[in-house]
Amino acid sequence: MNLKEKIITEIKKIYDPEIPVNIYELGLIYDIKVESENLVKVKMTLTTPNCPVAESLPKEVKDSIMELPEVKDVDLQLVWDPPWDKTMMSEAAKLELNL
Repeated sequence: MNLKEKIITEIKKIYDPEIPVNIYELGLIYDIKVESENLVKVKMTLTTPNCPVAESLPKEVKDSIMELPEVKDVDLQLVWDPPWDKTMMSEAAKLELNL
């Protein structure tokens, strides 16, 4: 398993507090890049800008990735463009939520 796959495995353990689906399947993670020296860059969003976990969820994602011994640092960017909507969810997430 490469480092990016390990990162995705970690992110899949984090659930949105309002929707019983992990944030990766929800489509909240827009991009994961592993750069030289195992610097990880993550672009993520939240379901809404006023999300009650706007402060804690990005920190939780960053902290969980940092737990991987190979990861040197995480640069996490919270973005609102493109805005998240239900079309970004994986098929598994849509099935789980009966959408």
